[in-house]
Amino acid sequence: MKPASPKGPGRAARPIGDLVSQLVEPVVARKAGMSLDLIGAWPEIVGPRLEEGCRPEKLVWPKGYGDETALPATLVIACEGAFALRLQHEVETILSRVNDYFGYRAVDRIKIVQRAVRQVRPNRKPAVGPLTASHRETIRDATARIESDALRRALERLGESVLRRNAAARDRDKR
Repeated sequence: MKPASPKGPGRAARPIGDLVSQLVEPVVARKAGMSLDLIGAWPEIVGPRLEEGCRPEKLVWPKGYGDETALPATLVIACEGAFALRLQHEVETILSRVNDYFGYRAVDRIKIVQRAVRQVRPNRKPAVGPLTASHRETIRDATARIESDALRRALERLGESVLRRNAAARDRDKR
């Protein structure tokens, strides 16, 4: 039996990320002198303390790159304002980790440039769901024996908030 043709109906679907990376990789390599893999591995290379405020911008290879005697590159890292000082203290560690990532002494110098580093931060505040009548009744029953009106109202608000967030999380997990 003949294997399915890569262009025929039997070909497997490929993730869009793979297709996009094939298109973008040559552009990044030409413009920034580095691969998307380095950008993707950046959080693991620098660690959680540094990943928020800096990003690799480009690798500057000396003339004659590609020769067997080529010198290591300079890694240009963009970071925000006062973050540069923290980054400066970690330069040797970052150099070591970047070279470990490449598997050889690819970088011997880091140049820090101060620029806005735009990070997409996830929305940490969960969406709140609606509160049902049975939930309200459960909260009232749980707080009915509390004598202080202020404390009872505060605990009712807390209970409503917790139940709304739990309901929203359950709805989100079902999707």
